[in-house]
Parts: sequence; structure tokens; C-alpha cells
Amino acid sequence: MYQTWEELEKSIENCQKCKLCKMRQNIVFGVGNKEAKIMFIGEGPGADEDRLGEPFVGRAGKLMNMAFEMVGIKREEVYIANIVKCRPPGNRNPEDDECFACMDYLRNQVILVKPEIIVLLGSVALKNILGKEYGITASRGKWVERKGIRYMPTWHPAALLRDESKKVDFIKDLMQVV
Repeated sequence: MYQTWEELEKSIENCQKCKLCKMRQNIVFGVGNKEAKIMFIGEGPGADEDRLGEPFVGRAGKLMNMAFEMVGIKREEVYIANIVKCRPPGNRNPEDDECFACMDYLRNQVILVKPEIIVLLGSVALKNILGKEYGITASRGKWVERKGIRYMPTWHPAALLRDESKKVDFIKDLMQVV
């Protein structure tokens, strides 16, 4: 376990645990309040995130920011991270071995932030954090508590870009969080 943010970020910058490191422009470490009560976890960076080194700055991130505004969440008051810290090619879902390679980094981020609530954005985050037996359609909008942390599974913002009917559920789920 890394004791400081600096140690953790340096370790991720030097990471070569999986094939994603060979294609990245930047690691996408995480962003926001490092003492946040609410943490958001997505699946992995897209092209814009890889280029800028920050999670949720592309189209899905802009949609998430609009949803935050609607429910009164300030982006700078939450912490945002992803399961994997390097972009999967073609924006595909991260593979199991890639997720496994990054899980200690994510666990360390959770330990350092100490959130009360973690919002799991999409199926990849849900399955890697709570377990493969969970499905996003059945689980979204329903609280799960483990080891003193409350989890809220919801749609990934990219899913809202593909299916606008999910926006209402996404907003309802975020309203439970604030």
C-alpha cells in the first residue's frame, strides 16, 4: 500500500503490469477532492481522457457534468477515478486481466480518499468492485453497503449517449447520492 498520493501516482506512471501501458499517451490517475465524501468510479479512459490525463473530460464527461449541475453536485467536491488507468484501444471495455492489474491502485485510491459513498458508473465498475454476479440493469439505483462504504450502481454516462431514455434513471440515482 502507498502511504501518499505522490507514491501512488509515481507507481502508476511506471506501471507495466498489462498491455495497456504500451499504447497510452498519459495515465489517467483520478481527479477531484482527495478527501471527498463521494467518489465516482468509471471503467477506463477514452481518447480525450488519454490525451489530457484526466477522467471524464470527453462527451460522456460533459454529460456527467450537466447531470451534476442538475442535482447539485460540484465536480471539485467529489473524487473521480476509473478501474483502469490507461486507455483500452478503440474505447473497448477493459478486459479482466487489465482490470485485475489496476485494482490495487484503485483500492489504494479508495483507502486514501476514505469516501462514504462510491458511485459505480456502469457494468465494468460494478462487476469489478461488487462482484461478477451483479448486473447493471438489475442493480442500478439500489444501495449496497460493504465495509462501511455505501455503493450506488448506475449507468455509465456513455450509455446515456447511446440511449437517452437512461438519463432519467441516471438523474434519479444521483439524487439519492446527494
